[in-house]
Amino acid sequence: MNQKKGSLNKAFLDKAKDCDPQVVYDLLILGGGPAAMSAAIYGARKMLHLGIITRDFGGQVRETTEVENWLGFQAINAMDLADMFEEHVKSFDISVSLPVSATKVMKEGDVFKVQSDDGKTYSSRALIFATGNRHRPLNVPGEKELVGRGVAYCSTCDAPLFSGKKVVVVGGGNSAFTTAADLLKVDAEVMFVNYEKGWQADEVLQERMQKMEKVRFMDYSQVLSIEGKDTVEAVRVKRRDGEKEERLEVGGVFVEIGLLPNNESVKGFVDLNDNGEVIIDCGCQTSVDGFFGAGDVTTVPHKQIIIAAGEGAKAALSAYDYLVNRSFV
Repeated sequence: MNQKKGSLNKAFLDKAKDCDPQVVYDLLILGGGPAAMSAAIYGARKMLHLGIITRDFGGQVRETTEVENWLGFQAINAMDLADMFEEHVKSFDISVSLPVSATKVMKEGDVFKVQSDDGKTYSSRALIFATGNRHRPLNVPGEKELVGRGVAYCSTCDAPLFSGKKVVVVGGGNSAFTTAADLLKVDAEVMFVNYEKGWQADEVLQERMQKMEKVRFMDYSQVLSIEGKDTVEAVRVKRRDGEKEERLEVGGVFVEIGLLPNNESVKGFVDLNDNGEVIIDCGCQTSVDGFFGAGDVTTVPHKQIIIAAGEGAKAALSAYDYLVNRSFV
């Protein structure tokens, strides 16, 4: 676990007061990524009595190495950017329940009720759902058994553990290519295995990777299983246009095949699309009055940090308008 992340969250806990289950807040924000933190800042500036319920702060920003084209920076260290987000939120008097996850969201009259895994129920007049995404698993034999023993999902966290090893990176998008770059920095050898034909990463990332000597590419291929007793020893793959299987002897597997929305607490409560994303309009309003969505858990296209932050700000302003129009504040 990244120690810097843990220490910052502890500092947040030391300063912030817990959300009070006896209080009906103006606004509750579920989540701790860029969308949630931006929503918190804008809600606080509107003088709303608000609280945050989150498992951690930073979200998936803390799982990457570098963020390119954040406004004002050609490139910035992702951990530094997440720390700045957190410090900004800490400058306001905001109640925080951390580390806590919402398990169920409902509405009783004009009040939202949020049940959580700390055994408490929190209440608010408006709610912003910004819980983000989680890594999509391969769901192949050996994956679950070898997580933490060679199967990984976060190169920022785990790449140094694979120094000098042969590693399979499953996926063909930006995340997969960024993961490969992190592995190459520790002198690993990388084999890309991509289910689709070709590669989906930005051209600039593809060009960089194609120049690397310790990189091989295998597209239109499927991972069948991950083998190993105590640690990863091999990956079985086959071309999707053939029947022949190939056994790749490797010391690790990084899975970068997309993300799944963290929507479990609102299934059956708000409308979701076929991908499980919370459906929102241009004002971040969901199908439930007073319930707003922001960031990667929603239908907003282009899952980017800067977009999530903008959506969080917009959701907070929309929530403020909702509260004012109904004379709740």
